[in-house]
Amino acid sequence: MLKKLIKWFDNSKVEIDSSPETASVNWHQIDWVRVIPFVLLHLACLGVIWVGISWFAVIFASLLYLVRMFAITGFYHRYFSHKTYRTSRLFQFVLAVFGASAVQRGPLWWASHHRHHHVNSDEADDSHSPIQHGFLWSHLGWFLSDKNFSTRTERVKELAKFVELRVLDRFDIIVPILLAFGIYLFGLWLEIEVPSLGTNGLQLLVWGFFISTVVLYHATFTVNSLAHVWGNRRYATTDHSRNNVWIALLTLGEGWHNNHHHYPGSASQGFYWWEVDFTYYGLKLLSACGLIWDLRTVPTSIRESRKIVNIK
Repeated sequence: MLKKLIKWFDNSKVEIDSSPETASVNWHQIDWVRVIPFVLLHLACLGVIWVGISWFAVIFASLLYLVRMFAITGFYHRYFSHKTYRTSRLFQFVLAVFGASAVQRGPLWWASHHRHHHVNSDEADDSHSPIQHGFLWSHLGWFLSDKNFSTRTERVKELAKFVELRVLDRFDIIVPILLAFGIYLFGLWLEIEVPSLGTNGLQLLVWGFFISTVVLYHATFTVNSLAHVWGNRRYATTDHSRNNVWIALLTLGEGWHNNHHHYPGSASQGFYWWEVDFTYYGLKLLSACGLIWDLRTVPTSIRESRKIVNIK
């Protein structure tokens, strides 16, 4: 039990038996002790019954949702997973810290599993394919399983050479804990200094961290569970990826999923001007500030290739 508890804080203690004899068993085997923090995070949202609501808390939670969604889509996904632009080593670490604040594990873990998904998209070894494993597993079961707790280091060798990324990946709970504590202290300060806002430490913690994080979770997860079954297919990819405007709006651009699987190397997933991609707009702003550079976009010849004539 002690070893299981230690894994909450130190991912180097995750030891998964990947032998052929146990591979099929581990696929859907969940370590329920390791899952307790995930469950508690959801239950903590019920704290709203006691802390109440204020306009400031709701706006604060919404802003944290947008900032951290951008960190997942713009940093974890489009940088660490696909290297669609370049940046300095220092700012790379800043990107990783912002991504870790979304409480979706470390940058190496996230990128390695996403790369694995692209290699095996909608095949039997795609851990979060709704086609292969159903909605519930693709939405949240896959990352709770023993098989997917570990970072697939072989998929992110060029990133694993950075010691700061390895440390952040190993102790991925540190940034969320610091964020939660900072939000609570900020709420205490506002209660004393700006009482007219009607908020306090516990209220801001519940709204700004727990509720915001849980909504962020399930919005992100829809790209796995829904964007391969709901929407339109522009391109004849080898998987079932689809474009969905509603998911795109919810996730700041990730809903153009068929576009993305057609050409994963583009920093913009909205291939046409009418396909809203807020993440790309944010990346363009960072590029204009000189913090990132060499944003890659889809070449016209590739954008116009392999199209399905009759889109349904």
